[in-house]
Amino acid sequence: MKLAMTVVVTTLLVGLVARGVAPQTPPAKPNGWSQEAAAKYLDDRMDVWFAQAKKLHTGQGETACISCHTAVPYALSRPALRRAMHVATATPQEVRLLEGVIRRVETYDAHQPFYDFNEAKKTESRGTEAVINALVLASADAEQNRREPTEPTRRALRRLWETQRADGAWDWLDFGLEPFESADAAYYGATLAALAVGTAPAYATSHATDATVGLDRLRSYLKERRAAQSLLNQVALLLASTRLKDLLTSGQQEALIAEIQRRQQNDGGWSLQTLGPWRWGDRRRPPGTPDASLLAQSDGYATGLIVYTLRKAGVPGDHAAVKKGLQWLKANQQDIQIGQRTYRAWRAYSLNIDREHGGKEGEPWRRMFMSDAATTFAVLALVASD
Repeated sequence: MKLAMTVVVTTLLVGLVARGVAPQTPPAKPNGWSQEAAAKYLDDRMDVWFAQAKKLHTGQGETACISCHTAVPYALSRPALRRAMHVATATPQEVRLLEGVIRRVETYDAHQPFYDFNEAKKTESRGTEAVINALVLASADAEQNRREPTEPTRRALRRLWETQRADGAWDWLDFGLEPFESADAAYYGATLAALAVGTAPAYATSHATDATVGLDRLRSYLKERRAAQSLLNQVALLLASTRLKDLLTSGQQEALIAEIQRRQQNDGGWSLQTLGPWRWGDRRRPPGTPDASLLAQSDGYATGLIVYTLRKAGVPGDHAAVKKGLQWLKANQQDIQIGQRTYRAWRAYSLNIDREHGGKEGEPWRRMFMSDAATTFAVLALVASD
């Protein structure tokens, strides 16, 4: 099994050339942003995640749990950043992440779930992981310009449909934490599933037997529940619609883009807090006390995600909202002290608890979780517009 996995990963990465090494804090370009600094931050943060994240029994070894705030955005953004930097070889972090996902897919019937302390969390873990694994592997295939999914991707897609609920969505981890692990995040998870299916080479149009019913259920779920969703979830739906057809009508897309533009702040950015409303499990209040003054400001996650989505949806770079958003992104890649090192990245802040003023929940590796997502989507937005 390990040999097969190595062959698959090697095949996925074939034809690539050597990778260069970036300095710790490369200078920003005049009136622009530093690709090298963003790459350094993202690579080092993945190393921290591999070291600190929960370890899961997988086959004969272990893999690190994969996260919606750090690992998944890294898998989506780092290849695009490499291309922009004219570097073809995958980073060691990309290779390790992909190897881990393939190992998880190869051991579905035997590996340890993300969380297994009760049956409800086991079910949520299986659904969440099925979506994430399919998205990561489909994205890797697309990055290699494959005409058809690889065998690990096909296996992940089969698992996706096996774990789909009757309503068309997937059981999703709910720890009462917005925006990725809450009662409302099941819809977000369904948009990621749509993104995965639409990204997998030739899959959504292949009329695969195991996908036909599942796709119909998924489309129905996303359409029927769209109007009741937070703006963040609707942005995720707009992004998914750029890969999978028939999720939004042209009128719905136009109305959504207009609403996104209305939420833009005076400085050109967007604030994650304003893309709610938010629910923390069954509660209307967060489990902690977030820093309201920081949440009111524009942040890199909301701004990067929205600008990237608008560009992918065909909104031109000189559109007023996009242009102002890009200006905000270029102006807000900032120096951040993490331990003894200084990085240049984009910030976003927790909706659940104040992580900015020390304590257990504010230790550096946790404090930067939302900034990991912010930096990846800022990079995607800028690369898509450069």
